[in-house]
Amino acid sequence: MLLRLRRMSETVSANDDIIELVRSHADGDDKKFYAIAMQIAAKAARLGHTQFAQELRDLVTELRRKTHHEARLATIKTRGELESFATISYPDVRFNSMTLSPDNQKQLHNVVVEQRQRDKLMLYNLRPVQQLLFIGPSGTGKTLAAKALAGELNLPLISVRLDMPIGDAATKLRSIIDISQETRGVYLFNEVDAITADGGEARQAINLLLQFVEDDYLNNLIIVATNHPQSFGYATLRRFDQVIKFELPSGDEIRSVIENRLAVFTPMKASWDPIVAAADGLSHADLAVAATNAVKRAVLNGKIGKSAGDFEEWTEYLCYELEERRKFGKEGVGGALDV
Repeated sequence: MLLRLRRMSETVSANDDIIELVRSHADGDDKKFYAIAMQIAAKAARLGHTQFAQELRDLVTELRRKTHHEARLATIKTRGELESFATISYPDVRFNSMTLSPDNQKQLHNVVVEQRQRDKLMLYNLRPVQQLLFIGPSGTGKTLAAKALAGELNLPLISVRLDMPIGDAATKLRSIIDISQETRGVYLFNEVDAITADGGEARQAINLLLQFVEDDYLNNLIIVATNHPQSFGYATLRRFDQVIKFELPSGDEIRSVIENRLAVFTPMKASWDPIVAAADGLSHADLAVAATNAVKRAVLNGKIGKSAGDFEEWTEYLCYELEERRKFGKEGVGGALDV
């Protein structure tokens, strides 16, 4: 009887907790909502439901993090003057969703490790990697790598475009420097070539950018991306902690990019030798677009979901789309999407 009464009491208590949980959510009282959720987790743990309790705690921790991030993001976005040249986001990209060369994988992983353990390094008067120069053709993953770094570090990504008149670029850079002093994040400067290719006033904008790169002591991660590293002299390159080179995919990387793009569909059957040959010299972005276009053709032709055959047709679809991307690039407009 005592056991039955105890169980009834626990059930009533759990029901009350659920009602209060829903009420706090309806009232928009996040603090109370999280407190009740943690109470439910503690009670579940005492009853032996340890897995449920841990999952609930993890969920509350993640929700708190997202709420904090959203509040910070809203604060930054109130600066309307940034909207014309900067985008601010919290990417959910991770390294395991990317196709990276072994060198790039190791380099980017080391950046994350140093950033996560920066306090440990500071005990020995050592500073983590903070200033990165990404070099490589369009479409080879520079922007996507910056998103992944932000995602791995749970930081906002502030992506700044510099393809604007030189005088405007210098003014906008000053605005970004002001933001960086208030908000820790990953700051990506794209289209740097637009000002390095110009003369005169370009020097002022570049010097301002490089001064920002050198003088940032707030644990921000600064990334400058360029398609033309020859625009930077050796003295400029030395001002970065690390230079990471992104190259066009080849061999196994080509197959990995295409397979990752089509991962949600039935495992396809195709002859990879002609596909890899057709893809040679194309960027990651071109491969992704070609793979998407090929699977759309397969869907419309009723080939998706078939477990056998269509070996030659899949190969034909992919090779055709890869050749189309190559033609697109030769016309001077391909590979412009930097992923």
